[in-house]
Amino acid sequence: MKETIRVRYLDPEAEPLRFIEGKSDWVDLRAARQIHFEAGEFRLIPLGIAVALPEGYEAHVAPRSSTFKNFGLLQVNGVGVVDSSYCGDNDEWFVPMLATRPVTVEKGDRICQFRIMKKQPELEFITVEHLVGEDRGGFGSTGLR
Repeated sequence: MKETIRVRYLDPEAEPLRFIEGKSDWVDLRAARQIHFEAGEFRLIPLGIAVALPEGYEAHVAPRSSTFKNFGLLQVNGVGVVDSSYCGDNDEWFVPMLATRPVTVEKGDRICQFRIMKKQPELEFITVEHLVGEDRGGFGSTGLR
């Protein structure tokens, strides 16, 4: 069953969001305007959309696999999370980027991607003296190969 996502395009010329069946379950997002970066500069790239996510869902926004190669940009928060309460007409999505080299992102460039996920259920944490799993040797213990 398909979920319906209400999207307000803040630029009437924006290319509509598309889910490409069989390719990936992530949806590409595009820069809403041209932005120039100098090396070391941080900027928010507007994505030109406001979205009403279904109740009980959140969006995860991450760079595309080619974003660093093509633009030298790093998304500074790793993965952005947009919750369903960010759903007003002017709640535009942005992606925070840091440039490693001078670059101009053109309007319409595919710069990041998103997917929606069900929100995590309410959790209860309990304190224990010991865990039941076998120790794996700590962080980074699986080796190089």
